[in-house]
Amino acid sequence: MAYRGGYDDGYEGFYQVPDIVKQWAHYFYRHIRERNIPEIQSMYEISFLRLSDRYYKAAPWPEVQHIQEVVDQDHVFCLLYKEMYFRHLYARCQPTLRDRCDSWDNYCDLFGLLLTSNVNMQLPNIWLWDMVDEFLYQFQSFCQYRGKVQSMSPEEIENLKKCEVKKVWNTIEVLNILQALVDKSGIVAELEGDGGARLCQLEGYYPQSSNVLRMLGYFSLTGLMRVHCLVGDYYTALKAIYPLNLHERAHLFTPRIPGAHITLFYYGGFSYLMQRRYLDASRCFNTALLYIYRVKGAHRTSPQFDQMLKKNEQMYQLLAICLALCPVASKSLDENVLMQLRERQTDNMAAMGRGDIDVYDTLFRDACPKFVTSTPPAYDQATTNTNQLAFRAQLNSFLLEVRSQQTLPQLKQYLLLYSSISLTRLAALMDCDEGALRQQLLCLKNKQRQLKWDVGKDMTAGTWTVATDLEFHIDVDTETGHEMVLVSDTQQVLTYAPFLAHHIIRFEEIIRDLSLPSAAGIAGATVGAARA
Repeated sequence: MAYRGGYDDGYEGFYQVPDIVKQWAHYFYRHIRERNIPEIQSMYEISFLRLSDRYYKAAPWPEVQHIQEVVDQDHVFCLLYKEMYFRHLYARCQPTLRDRCDSWDNYCDLFGLLLTSNVNMQLPNIWLWDMVDEFLYQFQSFCQYRGKVQSMSPEEIENLKKCEVKKVWNTIEVLNILQALVDKSGIVAELEGDGGARLCQLEGYYPQSSNVLRMLGYFSLTGLMRVHCLVGDYYTALKAIYPLNLHERAHLFTPRIPGAHITLFYYGGFSYLMQRRYLDASRCFNTALLYIYRVKGAHRTSPQFDQMLKKNEQMYQLLAICLALCPVASKSLDENVLMQLRERQTDNMAAMGRGDIDVYDTLFRDACPKFVTSTPPAYDQATTNTNQLAFRAQLNSFLLEVRSQQTLPQLKQYLLLYSSISLTRLAALMDCDEGALRQQLLCLKNKQRQLKWDVGKDMTAGTWTVATDLEFHIDVDTETGHEMVLVSDTQQVLTYAPFLAHHIIRFEEIIRDLSLPSAAGIAGATVGAARA
């Protein structure tokens, strides 16, 4: 058993490290030196979790000085071990400010070493994704922690100020590290060259070279998007992943790493949603939800399964918002996704269709990321939780857009009932004057137009398109002189002729094949005789 005594703020304690833990560290180190990917991955994903559950379920792993003798005091391995040590501490314990600072220092040392040295080792791609993912989770956690200044003691505030001076978990520093990994890896040039075909073909493991920096750079593209999204810069978030085309997925590597794939499309879809590009947002959510629908059965025992289900529910909520604001987006959804959406969000979608702001508010609260402020709070003056300020800013921006079209669903319902209606009568139905009605009609026209991504363009570009099945315009009736709203339904009537023709041809082919049993029998007998 692992004994831990006097684990105070100074972290001075006595450990008796179990022999099996020392053996695990020794063999883990040896497999990393031998570049034995299957064994490394097994010890990383399975053995480490089993030992954690057995010995360190609610306590940290031994600090690095307790195991460095069995790993030849290898500097690189010690940095890797500390990365896992702090990740476990964040997951199973309550990290202190010192823990947060020490973890930041370790990430700086680890990434700095990889950026400045020629480290010739192979690590499992899942571990490299987890490094980037945990790095950003701890950044997000620190921002949430420092936002709760009103509940801190004066000593804690002073220590936090010292961290700010050293730029611990500073937003700009985090972005700089991610960008440095992208630049040093050369991944952008590789993706621009063949679109990621060779990367997928070799599954990220290039012969006679290390995969570490290359894959860290690849996953850092998603990391950059995530950070920009968390601070509310959605345009830059999409710009950051231009080498990873979300809509051309033939050579996308992320489906091999479920967490990376879901993160990419969740933040991509949310960034589109906040830019009022509901067609592209629903397309992203559809891709991720269909992916989860297909793979979740194989990951039921994974430690990330609960997180996968949480993101699944959040994306259904965001997809419901997209369809409430742009119903025509449902045409691009997969049948399974659409069926699940109706089962989960039918009542909410009906309420949003009636313009219920409270439902929009609730769904956004539940499904949005945990936003952070890019700058530290004013520690001497802060009296409220600044994390709520970041969230409120994004919520208010979203609800402002929703309120601007709160009456549009009702207006659209009236327009669907008529092929032409006078402006006066429509104003009476809407219980408003003609001037207000004109504004609503113009607003409806404007909201129906949105950017939609085109092949060959980056994620921020697109072509303006009319996302509606309803077209209308105002004209003057020459006989009465009244202004009329003329409506043309652009919804295409489904025709089954091509479907039936295809199956008729196929049926005729089957009948023709079945009507030639003698010829098939003769051919079979001939082949049998020849073989005999």
